[in-house]
Amino acid sequence: MSARRRAARNTRQAIELALAVPQVVAHRVSRAARAGPFPSPRDRREFQRMGTEKIAAFYESWNALVVEMTRANLRLLCSPLGPLKPWALMAAGSRAASMHVRAALDILHGGTSPYHRRAVANARRLAGLR
Repeated sequence: MSARRRAARNTRQAIELALAVPQVVAHRVSRAARAGPFPSPRDRREFQRMGTEKIAAFYESWNALVVEMTRANLRLLCSPLGPLKPWALMAAGSRAASMHVRAALDILHGGTSPYHRRAVANARRLAGLR
């Protein structure tokens, strides 16, 4: 996948995340306000889900970042440019820069995907509960 397509994918993901998060937060805050000090069993399940999802998303994101960083390092190590040879990177010019841009975009995508997946799914699910 080209760097341009990776950037477009990350942009789409960021926009979807920026739209979904406020919807989910607004729904959950209003739900907590309505529940008051005595939440129903359904509200307690939703509040429990909020916490466990955040923890799971954090660990999935951390793992994805490690995996993508490892892949990027292995691609660099196995590339014809060799492992961290600055003179080779400078001589390669745009090819090396493009390789680094693609790696950075993949790392960003891997790290934000768990949050994106959950936020968009929650926005859809909670929109049907109103």
